[in-house]
Amino acid sequence: MLWLVWLCLLYLKSGALGFGILPGESFNHQTITERALLNVTAQVCRALALAEGKDFTFPAQPFTAKSIANACEAPKSYKVFLPNILIIQSMNAATDLRRLFDPRYHCDDELLTEGQKLITDGLSALKAANRKQNFLSARLTLGKILHTLQDFYSHSNWVELGNKFPNVNMIRKNANIGNIAAKTTATCRSCNGNDCSNNILEEIIAKNILTSGYFSIIPFFATKPNGKCSHGGSIDRTSSIVPKGGINKDSYSSSHGYLHREAAELAIAATSQILEDIRGASGDREFLQLMGISKGSSKALCFVVDTTGSMGDDIAAVRTVTSTIIDSKVGTEDEPSLYILVPFNDPDFGPLIKTTDADVFKDYINSLTAYEGGDLPEMTLSGLQLALTGSPPNSEIFLFTDAPAKDESLKNTVIALIEQTKTVVNFMVTNVLGFRRRRQADGNQPQTQRMARANSQLYRDLAQASGGQVIQISKNQLLQATSLITESTSSSLVTLLQANRNLGKPENYTFSVDETLTNLIIYITGDSVDFTLVNPSGELHNKTSTGPSVITAELVGNLRTLQLRTQVGLWELRIMSTNPYTLKVVGQSPIDFIFNFVKQSQGALEGYDLVENRPTAGSNTSLEVTLLEADSTTVTEVTLVESSGSGQVNGLVEAQGGGKYLVHFDKIPSVEFVVLVKGQSTNSTTSRASSVTFQRQSTTSLRASTLTVTVSDTGSVLEPGTPLLVPFSVTTTGDGGNFVIKATNNQGFDLTFPSSLTLESGGSANGTASITAPSTSQSGTGVTLTIEAEAPGGADTNYGVLRLTVLPKVTDFSPAFCQLVSLQSNCSDNCNQSMWELSVEVTDGENGTGIDRISLREGDGILISNVTTANGSVTLVSYNASCCSSNVQIVVVDRVGNVDVCSYSVTPRVSATVSPTVASTAQPSSPTTTSSSRAVQPSLLCFSMMILGLMLGCKMG
Repeated sequence: MLWLVWLCLLYLKSGALGFGILPGESFNHQTITERALLNVTAQVCRALALAEGKDFTFPAQPFTAKSIANACEAPKSYKVFLPNILIIQSMNAATDLRRLFDPRYHCDDELLTEGQKLITDGLSALKAANRKQNFLSARLTLGKILHTLQDFYSHSNWVELGNKFPNVNMIRKNANIGNIAAKTTATCRSCNGNDCSNNILEEIIAKNILTSGYFSIIPFFATKPNGKCSHGGSIDRTSSIVPKGGINKDSYSSSHGYLHREAAELAIAATSQILEDIRGASGDREFLQLMGISKGSSKALCFVVDTTGSMGDDIAAVRTVTSTIIDSKVGTEDEPSLYILVPFNDPDFGPLIKTTDADVFKDYINSLTAYEGGDLPEMTLSGLQLALTGSPPNSEIFLFTDAPAKDESLKNTVIALIEQTKTVVNFMVTNVLGFRRRRQADGNQPQTQRMARANSQLYRDLAQASGGQVIQISKNQLLQATSLITESTSSSLVTLLQANRNLGKPENYTFSVDETLTNLIIYITGDSVDFTLVNPSGELHNKTSTGPSVITAELVGNLRTLQLRTQVGLWELRIMSTNPYTLKVVGQSPIDFIFNFVKQSQGALEGYDLVENRPTAGSNTSLEVTLLEADSTTVTEVTLVESSGSGQVNGLVEAQGGGKYLVHFDKIPSVEFVVLVKGQSTNSTTSRASSVTFQRQSTTSLRASTLTVTVSDTGSVLEPGTPLLVPFSVTTTGDGGNFVIKATNNQGFDLTFPSSLTLESGGSANGTASITAPSTSQSGTGVTLTIEAEAPGGADTNYGVLRLTVLPKVTDFSPAFCQLVSLQSNCSDNCNQSMWELSVEVTDGENGTGIDRISLREGDGILISNVTTANGSVTLVSYNASCCSSNVQIVVVDRVGNVDVCSYSVTPRVSATVSPTVASTAQPSSPTTTSSSRAVQPSLLCFSMMILGLMLGCKMG
């Protein structure tokens, strides 16, 4: 899916449809987005540090995700912060390919108001998702709306009109963005050859009229109204129609390239402006959650727990493990960034509980009780599906159960979500799926035993797909086995080697250990698995003799763990078994990689497009790989390795710079496979000058398909009570026939879809799903819609995923505003011995939704707010502070996320009293007051330009 793409994969022709994508001297969407994200994040961290009485030091320019994470005292967040930036960037870039023919998304064809609506509608959905901690959907939406916002400054004549600040009304719903040219109003003359610097008509400039260029890539059919400007560029067919030329500022070589820098600077400032609005609506700490910045581990702790009657012992063990992890890691760099709990029973499952507060999570766990669940199977996969859709990407989930799954029909959906999120799922199965004592007398034991065996294989299949394990233990062994959970909460955990064998045989494995690795552990799950471990010095260890390389060895149930003493070099593990087993070698290291499959774009724009689901079988393919420790590592090999065999396909590696690599494969394995990356690390801690070989492997098992399922992006909003039609298509490169269609959603909302589609060989067919959220659905609820297609015979499947946010129709478009009641100060030259205070009335108006949150952004004083009306539309706010803290910014948010920033200040001189209604006879202390319901725009503009100064390398005082 798009959000799993960690970097821009689109190499567009210069000036094709927006700020360039290809890195170079010109600014591009990626650069604009990254600079704003990094700098606003730095400002938020600075504000929080100052509020805590700490100093904050900006890192050296240019900012990077790693340097900002370090400056925010959250270094381990880098592994999440960087991917989140790339998620937003890739969604931004994808707009050019996926919305090429829709001018609204690019502010073309004078559809500026329509572009504004896309931005403000998306912003409303984003804020609603943030309130529910539905951060993934919020990031996806943010990337989309940023493209349209940034294109406004490149494609319209806002810069040519002499504007030096962004158009703040582009992010204000229903606000007037300016006087847009009528369809009958001529706006341009033909360029003078290649010189387009004077092609906008003088009267358009003089009357401050907004326009934007028309664009079309269709030969012979391109048109535009008489006298209108064109976008311009080699692929814009309207640019050859009088008036010829164009006005875009996408690059220095564009028609108006002489204004490219000014347009890019305004786009950076506007991007910072919308991020500030999101920050105001969510709060500083929540904004950092959206970005993926947290002090402690970057990983979430996620439990999915069976709560049926026989699970009392298991739930008690979960409580103990939770307390152990929390008590040992709270306040440390390995403290989980998020806690998630999903209970399941029969017929119920959920709700998903998500919190960043360790004590709150303890309370949730302690409130779990085991109660009767009906017949033996439980809603296991329904609970797991909810956890997969509610957890961050690259999470690790632990599922506790002692029963088979009742909802095995969700297997393909769950595997699709595992592949989408690259999440690891571990099954902690007690009693080895045996009978529960309360059900032994049900008279149907043979059937139940067969079901248990089948579901044991189901759990193994799901674990294999995710890179997890099925740990089968007795209930009294559960606490001992859950030591695995404690180790997995480290955000620096990496996988060196992983293998799964459904039919065991003698086999040798090798893995390379580099100097950055610590806490090496081997996990082997399976019955009667013999092994011999050989370290780089040739010393042996097996289950009957302890070698010097092994610190501890432990066997619990079917799980064997070996903790190794780190020794740089090539290790060998020899396995002897005829039984099924899994093998996993992990350690802690800063060196890791992220990846996604890409395909050559088939559209009008050159470059690579994203593979949103499974790559196409029987064809060549490409892979994008990004190293997370690019300064000290180089990729030399990338291989697709069969998950359950020894087969592999080697790729051709092309370095792209900045730790990015494009890898080409002439074929894809016909069975499940993982990605293995090898390279050289120069981060040596010894006196040796030579580099050390490292290897890292992906956890998720991937597979190719002859099917492609494409789900149309109908927008990110699902309005309660109103059906949303979702068109989709299924294409096959194989044989035709009757293809089974299945669709599910994680919220259980009403859903209709065709049960099958008929395809010819190598053909395609279209269908439409309809999903309806109940009228009582809460705003911000995340909905994940998965549509699957299954080929005749069931041997091949593929899927498409659409993420939606529930959002009721918004009617409150205006932020609350501040009205100063009084400001009093007793400030003198000795500010430590004097105070000032103010009183402000905050009003959301008669038709407003009410005040949701009032908080301080700047100021070291005490803020107190009291609601004075029944509907919460009026609130009296008081603030008092030392005169040493002479400025205050009060952030006011209403219940639909409209934001106002009210700024006030006092200049320390002599005693004074100021009131808006009572004249003061004392000498004034030079107070300055600003109610940003009327002045929030200049406030945000000033901040945006300050951010821009940082981005352009200006030194801040």
